[in-house]
Amino acid sequence: MDYWLFKSEPSTWSWQQQLDRGEQGEEWDGVRNYQARNFMRSMTVGDRGFFYHSQKEKAIVGLVEVIASAHPDSTTDDPRWECVDIKALATMPTPVTLDVCKLEPKLADMVLVNNARLSVQPVTAAEWAIVCKLGGIDPTAL
Repeated sequence: MDYWLFKSEPSTWSWQQQLDRGEQGEEWDGVRNYQARNFMRSMTVGDRGFFYHSQKEKAIVGLVEVIASAHPDSTTDDPRWECVDIKALATMPTPVTLDVCKLEPKLADMVLVNNARLSVQPVTAAEWAIVCKLGGIDPTAL
């Protein structure tokens, strides 16, 4: 299993909207960055991810699971763009802010800390465990 981070502006797609989709999940559409698209192409069903609210909040607010591998993005006719589907798994009891991540020395190499603009990014297993614990979730319980 691999780990990822999915960024969204809450005014465009919020954690609550993701929760409301339930088991059917939602396409992670609209990504128009080749690196982010390539990360989605490498995802497999069952991979886990953080759901990150960008803009003002700048916090990891939930955990998601990839439920469909890369397929054409339904929001465009351009065949270059693909996306995965994700579903909500759990809400972070304590949102983990970007500032908290930057203060944790063990997260110094995390992509989020060094490239906060990338909308889909990898997370290492060690980073996953640290952020889950910071947010009040046992990373082995999911």
